[in-house]
Amino acid sequence: MLVNAKEMLDKAYENGYAIAHFNTNNLEWTKAILEACEEKKTAVIIASSEGAVKYMGGFNTVAALVKTMHDDLGITVPVALHLDHGSYEGAKKAIDAGYTSVMFDGSSLPLEENLEKTREIVDLAHAKGISVEGEVGGIGGEEDGVTSEGELADVEECKQLADTGIDFIAAGIGNIHGVYPDDWKGLNFDRLKEVSDAVNMPIVLHGGTGIPEEQIKKAVELGVSKINVNTECQLAFAKATREYVEAGKDKEGKGFDPRKLLAPGTQAIKDVVFEKIDMFGSEGSANK
Repeated sequence: MLVNAKEMLDKAYENGYAIAHFNTNNLEWTKAILEACEEKKTAVIIASSEGAVKYMGGFNTVAALVKTMHDDLGITVPVALHLDHGSYEGAKKAIDAGYTSVMFDGSSLPLEENLEKTREIVDLAHAKGISVEGEVGGIGGEEDGVTSEGELADVEECKQLADTGIDFIAAGIGNIHGVYPDDWKGLNFDRLKEVSDAVNMPIVLHGGTGIPEEQIKKAVELGVSKINVNTECQLAFAKATREYVEAGKDKEGKGFDPRKLLAPGTQAIKDVVFEKIDMFGSEGSANK
């Protein structure tokens, strides 16, 4: 059975490690994430953006895929199914479809509207035992067409959002979605500490791809308990698939069979998952 993300993140927050959030894009992604996390005995958050939901056929399809694969593979570690950067309507659809965790991203709205809609989503979700992530301050880069310069979140606004009843909070601390540019200034740990002291709850670090390990570890020490990874898995999948095709493997025997064609990319996703679990310090946490 899938679980919400509150308990696993509270545990991570209290014990000084972070739970990985991996976005899924299809069956291969889902299977790779589940199998790798079972092997590493760590809880995990499998997430979908609304763009991925549309690509995969709808909220019910994604929920059914993750739930039934989880059961058929005999997964024993805690797994949450999360909506990433959900709109107001998208969050409600995810709740109805059986997601166990949702993010309502009202960061682009006026503050009062963000707070009001977040409270509504919290009420709807908590009535069904579903955890909620909220956001203030934009995260840099682009996510499903929403672009931000990655400004630093306002500490007082973070406190107000935390008071809506959310379970964990995403706040801009200089992080960006996608590949980090060469002139990136790094995470702002002063602002992270201010936010952490103000909200006293698990903090979410979006844009986990490419942040140096020493910055990740310091962020975790300061209250980051959930780290989102997507682009790195996509790049690894694309690289491995390209190498398979360029080596002519798809023309050898039945190398064109999608089960063979997609196998190297799937293994590459697994390798990224293993690497991130090690970096975030959550290996074995499901047994503690």
